[in-house]
Amino acid sequence: MASEPPIIDIHTHVYPSSYISLLRSRVTVPYLLNPSEKGASPRLIILPSDDDPSLLPGSRGRPIDPSYTDIGVKLKFMSDHRITASVISLANPWLDFLPPTEGLKWAHMINDELESTCSRHQGKLWAFATLPLSASPSDIVTEIDRLRSLPHSRGIIMGTTGLSNGLDDPNLDSIWAALEESKLLVFLHPHYGLPAPLYGPRASEYSHVLPLSLGFPMETTIAFTRMWLSGVFDRYPELKLLIAHSGGTIPFLAGRIDSCVQHERHFPEHTDENGIKSRGPKRSLDQVLSNNIWLDAVVYSETGVKAAVEKVGQERVLFGTDHPFFPPLDEGAEKWASVETNLNAVTSAQDKAGSRAILGANAIELLGLEINPREGGG
Repeated sequence: MASEPPIIDIHTHVYPSSYISLLRSRVTVPYLLNPSEKGASPRLIILPSDDDPSLLPGSRGRPIDPSYTDIGVKLKFMSDHRITASVISLANPWLDFLPPTEGLKWAHMINDELESTCSRHQGKLWAFATLPLSASPSDIVTEIDRLRSLPHSRGIIMGTTGLSNGLDDPNLDSIWAALEESKLLVFLHPHYGLPAPLYGPRASEYSHVLPLSLGFPMETTIAFTRMWLSGVFDRYPELKLLIAHSGGTIPFLAGRIDSCVQHERHFPEHTDENGIKSRGPKRSLDQVLSNNIWLDAVVYSETGVKAAVEKVGQERVLFGTDHPFFPPLDEGAEKWASVETNLNAVTSAQDKAGSRAILGANAIELLGLEINPREGGG
């Protein structure tokens, strides 16, 4: 039978055993809360709002079941959803919380464990490594340089706070330079959300809906916009950035952001190669979006996929699942509604060629993946 078009999942998370050991050793956020019920999964207390003993244990943090830690469960999930290969990455909160003296040690262990996992599953798994962002810039650059020796490393995952002052921090310049020179893709992913008071005094009634659905996208949008405004892409024009969750609200707000910049008189005025005058960063927002930026398709709607494609181009949108988050609503179900929603959004928004590009071909080209085509499968 003819081989099926490949499906590549570039947004899929795992907590390696070394990272679980780190979390178990802690008593402050983030840490693992042991279950009170026999057979229940431990819960990751990941946000300060979850670190409240007055809350019922089952409502604090998120349960860490085997789908977060067992690579066999990941591979079965891939098989169930006909996913050819995955690029696994550590889920938030990464290593940002560590003391500066400990970050590099844990980054070595976690990245080496990810590499070992990928090497046992050749052609199925690659990795986005994690950086010790609480360490000194020189230590971080050392780890970036070391990642070149890891055959399955295709980039790094990074949160929005950088070295704690955001992604427009000048102290990140040596790190951007190393990432640009190494040609490693930066996977920008939210975690910290927006200030809790914005969600109002009734926020606890809504569980994590407001932070996840609105806080994460706006956090990502603000982080990227600060990078652009500060001239990061002017200084590092070859830096490659993959933005989670279809870029947050960037596809919808790019025009508004650009208009606001043009009307801010304190920005310097530039003339581009076509003689057009503009304000703000030397490279326009559209130039950066069409040359430096890729978006995943974890947006759960046809409208969102269309907006992503219109803003950055069909060849710059990549499929992802966000596994193991948003599991099936029905206990025991093999197919995940969240994954099927993303698949259907891509195939509804694009023609056959466009769907094939987003579902797999774009990731294969961008990351230089060597895969074995799947046979048959219907």
